[in-house]
Amino acid sequence: ADLISSQISLHAPYGGVVPELASREHQRNLPVLVREALKKATVSVSDISAVAVTRGPGLNGCLLVGISFAKGLAAALRVPLVAVNHLEGHILSADLLEDEPPLPTLNLLVSGGHTELVLRRGARDYTVVAKTRDDAAGEAFDKCATLLGLPYPGGPALSALAAEGDSKRYDFPIGMPADDTQFSFSGLKTAVRRLVEVSELSAPNVRADIAASVQLA
Repeated sequence: ADLISSQISLHAPYGGVVPELASREHQRNLPVLVREALKKATVSVSDISAVAVTRGPGLNGCLLVGISFAKGLAAALRVPLVAVNHLEGHILSADLLEDEPPLPTLNLLVSGGHTELVLRRGARDYTVVAKTRDDAAGEAFDKCATLLGLPYPGGPALSALAAEGDSKRYDFPIGMPADDTQFSFSGLKTAVRRLVEVSELSAPNVRADIAASVQLA
């Protein structure tokens, strides 16, 4: 069973995730989701042979809720507790594909505040090839979407609008073009803000063309 409890409507009025609210929602919804997952999987708590939980990176409050719940559940059932690195979990998810990619693999991690290229040679054998020096890609997308007046979450909204625009109309800067070990998105965000300040966003195709140019950059 694979279930998700979305918090989009809760954070939308603030234009981003509010950590304290997120933690409270986790605390409220996690027990409910566990019960629903067991029901959907047609198993009981006694069938659980181990409990896995994300130990980080992530928002401290949210991680604390999950780890505390997992520890309590594992202790009550007297089963092993497995701590999972959030980013490693993303990388290893590729092993679940029907055609498992042969090693070595170059993995693009775009999650939360992380934007990294990671070389995986084998089990627990990783090398970070490149990473962002400022904003993450998702953060830049969300902030550019806010500048364009798009709803939260901004990334998906910006991508949808970009499909209607001309990606060659605006030439936005590419951060750190001469350095293969770093990404940079703060310059892109600043360039979009300056363009928005002098543009008539209500004019035909302007917002869509900006969104498409941002996505290309």
